[in-house]
Amino acid sequence: MPTQAEIDVEFRKVVKTFGAVVAVNQVDLAIRKGSFYSFLGPSGCGKTSSLRLIGGFEQPDRGEVFIGGETVNGVPPYRRQVNMVFQHYALFPHMDVAGNVGYGLRQRRPRLTAADINRRVGEALALVRLTGYERRRAWELSGGQQQRVALARALINQPTVLLLDEPLAALDRQLRKAMQVELKTLQQEVGITFVFVTHDQEEALSMSDCIAVMRDGRIVQEGAPATLYAQPVDRYVAGFIGQSNFIAGEVVETGEWVTLQTASGLTVHAPQAPLAKPLTHGAKAVLALRPERIQLSAATTETNQSGRIVQTTFLGDQTEYHLDTPHFGRLLARQNSVGQTFALGEAVEVHWDPDAGLALVDD
Repeated sequence: MPTQAEIDVEFRKVVKTFGAVVAVNQVDLAIRKGSFYSFLGPSGCGKTSSLRLIGGFEQPDRGEVFIGGETVNGVPPYRRQVNMVFQHYALFPHMDVAGNVGYGLRQRRPRLTAADINRRVGEALALVRLTGYERRRAWELSGGQQQRVALARALINQPTVLLLDEPLAALDRQLRKAMQVELKTLQQEVGITFVFVTHDQEEALSMSDCIAVMRDGRIVQEGAPATLYAQPVDRYVAGFIGQSNFIAGEVVETGEWVTLQTASGLTVHAPQAPLAKPLTHGAKAVLALRPERIQLSAATTETNQSGRIVQTTFLGDQTEYHLDTPHFGRLLARQNSVGQTFALGEAVEVHWDPDAGLALVDD
């Protein structure tokens, strides 16, 4: 556990309701100073409400929110050491880039001199690589440039925490991927804690130091991207972080390794998920198996491991194969495009290493 001095944002048993809807339900969290922290989940999971509680746009019904070790319950947004970048940037159309970026500085009391404001605007624009764009208007900028202006405007006041509410959602795929790299680089350069909201697992995996996967107002699992991918605690996380195949069955043997009996009568074996609750005999469970862990080979005879290709998707360096199998149902396999390939309708043998999957509770 981080010490109090290492934490920028903390929730203690925070609850937020909207009528009968519990948007945030007894959430505890601690966000480290200087980290890139992401709330990840589908619509309605509580991620945006959590972000708004940090920003002061919502107040908790129960529990406490801390920023920099100080409780901020009841403190309005303008008195918190946070700034926010919204999904649609909210740039002022009647101002040029310099006017937008320096807006927050011009509201300070006591007033800063024009020279100080101009200097800091220049520094902020240099940070987001927009030097020379001071006199441009919002409509003269690309989507990526508008996003950088919004970032510069948020960073110029040197907040303790920068909040980002799906700021890449409006960008096309290629620009979004480029901005993912730039955002992470910028966060490392300025050293400010970034708290990011997204429903896009690729964004969260590529940028975050720590991800909180949310469902129904709760944090289901929190951890580093590699940990969430390799060691999900349940079927929900395994299905939301990356892609997984799920082979359902009933637990017939337990221990460090679990044996599941499928509906077709076959048994499959997998290690028990190390971070999940232990499985018990008779419980409903799944073998979670990543597509890249499945190996395919041409079938010579029909066996329990046989399948047939029903769809192929070329992804460049990899090809995805959708298979129909009589004993495991529909499976997705991902293979290197350089090497053996398989045609639509071709019969294949399906293999995976014993430790390729995880046994998880079937929720």
